[in-house]
Amino acid sequence: MTQPSLTALAKMIDHSLLHPTMSDAEVGAGCQLARDYNVATACVKPYSIRQALDIFAGTDVLACAVIGFPHGNSTTRIKVVEAESAALAGAREIDMVVNHGKVKSGAWDYVQREIDLINQATVAAGAILKVIFENDYLTDAEIIRLCEICSAVNVAFVKTSTGYGFVKQANGHYNYQGATPAHLRLMRAHTAPHIQIKAAGGVRTLDDLLAVRALGVTRIGATATKAILNAAIQRGFPGSLPSPHLDTSPTPAGY
Repeated sequence: MTQPSLTALAKMIDHSLLHPTMSDAEVGAGCQLARDYNVATACVKPYSIRQALDIFAGTDVLACAVIGFPHGNSTTRIKVVEAESAALAGAREIDMVVNHGKVKSGAWDYVQREIDLINQATVAAGAILKVIFENDYLTDAEIIRLCEICSAVNVAFVKTSTGYGFVKQANGHYNYQGATPAHLRLMRAHTAPHIQIKAAGGVRTLDDLLAVRALGVTRIGATATKAILNAAIQRGFPGSLPSPHLDTSPTPAGY
């Protein structure tokens, strides 16, 4: 595989600004970083769409909004309204969480109808839909079925995780795996070739990004954008970025 340019790497990144306690100032700083590194999108909560768009004016960095996030529990009607509202507010990409309870119940007609209705509403409003599975909660058979449904509905992307799908471990602590190589291979094998794969959760370094790219991933969700792209600059990947932050201040742990 040929070495990608810095721009190509940057355009693989949705810079994640989704922590529940993020202040407006923190969202603004994150959007400015997304602009400076010329990433694909900043992934924000719906109320931050306008703030993001103001910062991205004059660039091709997009606002991506999450709906039904992070647990997918809203009714289909509410998710449709959320998607339409976010797209009409200017979000060009929508990341939607499936209804995990319905997936675990095997209610596949419900799941397919919901994804289809949300996709139709999103596309009609001028945006594209990414469908978040939350693979940590699912069996391989459930992941495969979701890939088949998303292929039939013809969504733009399937996505591994929210980054917030914590599972209780044997020691009582909560953790998650996020985007694993095994799940990424499974998703690529069972999703239509034209539908893209987004990896989220655990992609925190340049080597992580290159590894998932080799598996067919075309987009990642990350908070470690600065560390990833600075590493690419330091390693001499071709091209340039608008205004990279080359200082040594700490970067938050990735999602």
